[in-house]
Amino acid sequence: MSGPSEADTDTGVHPMELVVVTGLSGAGRSTAAKCLEDLGWFVVDNLPPRLLAAMAALAGESGGSVPRVAIVVDVRGGGFFADLRAALNGLDRSQVVPRVLYLEASVDTLVRRFESVRRPHPLQSADRLVEGIERERALLRDLRGEADLVVDTTSLNVHELRRTIEEAFGADRSLSLTATVVSFGFKYGLPVDADLVVDCRFLPNPHWVEELRPRTGKETPVREFVLAQDGAREFIEQYVAVLRTLVTGYVREGKHFLTLAVGCTGGKHRSVVIAEQLATQLTGIGVPSRIVHRDLGRE
Repeated sequence: MSGPSEADTDTGVHPMELVVVTGLSGAGRSTAAKCLEDLGWFVVDNLPPRLLAAMAALAGESGGSVPRVAIVVDVRGGGFFADLRAALNGLDRSQVVPRVLYLEASVDTLVRRFESVRRPHPLQSADRLVEGIERERALLRDLRGEADLVVDTTSLNVHELRRTIEEAFGADRSLSLTATVVSFGFKYGLPVDADLVVDCRFLPNPHWVEELRPRTGKETPVREFVLAQDGAREFIEQYVAVLRTLVTGYVREGKHFLTLAVGCTGGKHRSVVIAEQLATQLTGIGVPSRIVHRDLGRE
């Protein structure tokens, strides 16, 4: 999605920010909406996509008193994806900066959440709960692919989800590219919300060094061991050069969030070291970055 034009910036005009909160039912849309409201966003729940432009126009007539609007869009609206895509494409990008926040979770997690509240899935009908979830996932597949930020809430509690939303949509980060660098272990599966995946398994594994095995990549001996290996520093240097090119393109295309996943076998040593190095380098080139060590302590 395109960001504000250079002319807008030069004239001091600040387009209204618009976030569409959507995704799978039970994945945390309500929590995300409440968090955005606490951050000062004007939140509208379950708005039909066809009214998106009208809502944006109404906020635009507020004289700047409603600069940030979050709209929760529910899949139960007919013609959901086609209507939403058409509505977003029809916005005047010089007046509105639109973004899409997509929330999802694993099938098992969604089943547990629905069973805990004893409510049917909106697309379940007379079928099994799992079938309703898969029907919704298929319906939203294209929308997920076009989202600015995808958040997988499978392993997040309410407080962690709120922190993720706060870091992504806080006032100081609204119109710039921000990154989340996630270290992980391949044996536990790829992070489903990753935009880019880095494989560190080409480096020798500290697991096979007896004195390093119990330590983690956050500790100096492991960090020094990993960075001393042939190709480690060269890889970081060259990958940062690639990231510079990507960041330039992402900003030009209006992308506001980047999730970079860095993996090794178990997510304990190599990926932790490289993730922290890349996060530091990203921050150094003007991309505020936070680090998440997904699988650290899992062994």
